[in-house]
Amino acid sequence: MGDQIKLYVDGRSPYVCRVQIGLNMKGIKYEMLEEDLSNKSTDLLKYNPVYTKVPVLLHNGKPISESRVILEYIDDVWKLGVPILPKDPYEKADARFWAKFIDDTCLIAIYNVYRSKGDEQAIAEACDKLQILENKLAVKGKKFFGGDNINLVDIAAVFIAYWPEIIEEANGIRFITKDKFPKIIEWAHNLINCQVVKESLPPRSHLLAFFLKRYGKA
Repeated sequence: MGDQIKLYVDGRSPYVCRVQIGLNMKGIKYEMLEEDLSNKSTDLLKYNPVYTKVPVLLHNGKPISESRVILEYIDDVWKLGVPILPKDPYEKADARFWAKFIDDTCLIAIYNVYRSKGDEQAIAEACDKLQILENKLAVKGKKFFGGDNINLVDIAAVFIAYWPEIIEEANGIRFITKDKFPKIIEWAHNLINCQVVKESLPPRSHLLAFFLKRYGKA
């Protein structure tokens, strides 16, 4: 009998999408269990009692929480398929640094723009953080942060590649543009057209309907 793998999800979540990309990179089959986060299941409360949120990966009855932790777990357990983290110790540490920078700095700055309804100071701060990623891509000179193939950093940044364009259509706030961030826009196009990423992304129409409702424009 093979591994039993379940993934607790909210279909709109970029953090869930990260884990799906990692599982798809390794060719792992899994059962997906949709959560209603306004009425959380007893399983979710049991398996992630600290944060009570998705994603949660259940591997043979053992729960793992937090998307970046889950991605490293997937890479450690399933050695076949495309690696999520580089093998070289320095490159691995560097990938972890940039993934953490994206989570702790870039995503928070972008969320602040939308929460503030396009406050100029919030936009300026988000652009400052995104410029660091723009410069990183320019120096790298490759399709992805991982080089010619995606790695942990690209997966961590999937929100930047896909969600803002949809959110900005719903709320009318546009600041991640090709004239400001040509490398990021090019990278985003390459990333969302990778097969393992494309098959992990939530449908655009579903996200757009959700954000139109959130911003009162449905």
